[in-house]
Amino acid sequence: MPSPGKKALLIVDMQHGLFFAPQQPFAAETLLNNINRLIARARDAKAPIFAARHTGPEGLPLAESSPLTQLIPQLAIDAGSDGVFVKRYPNCFRGTTLLASLQLAGIEELVICGMKTEYCVDTTCRAAADLGFRVVLISDAHSTTDNGQISASQIIAHHNQTLSGPFAQLAATADALF
Repeated sequence: MPSPGKKALLIVDMQHGLFFAPQQPFAAETLLNNINRLIARARDAKAPIFAARHTGPEGLPLAESSPLTQLIPQLAIDAGSDGVFVKRYPNCFRGTTLLASLQLAGIEELVICGMKTEYCVDTTCRAAADLGFRVVLISDAHSTTDNGQISASQIIAHHNQTLSGPFAQLAATADALF
């Protein structure tokens, strides 16, 4: 059984501007339900929970003050106890306090879920592995949208296969442990 405090949950960009965009993410309801199941499981295990909000420059749709950057209310995040942070890059570590927070908590394994698969989820999995974390990508708890070339389900399947091994271990929501 893993040591307490060694794992953390990282939820990437589950915000209005992505989740409720005109083109909704693939399997949006399943995505949300699975992430909320992960949150409940992490809470039960007293594992730290972090949630990233992606923002951009003022004056653009994803400006930090924009409602589009706010986490969706259906997400079971508690802003008072969970580590909600703002990021400006696809890498959740770049220019944020995430690494310091994880190191302070003694985290060795990072369980990652959220949006968008081929951008911030992919980049963060690779960065976390480079930083020495054991990364678990929840294969059925990250999503994206069709991109005009290939479908969202193909993008998700491709990234699950590509990231598995060198950058992350895959696990389904049902099998994720904290």
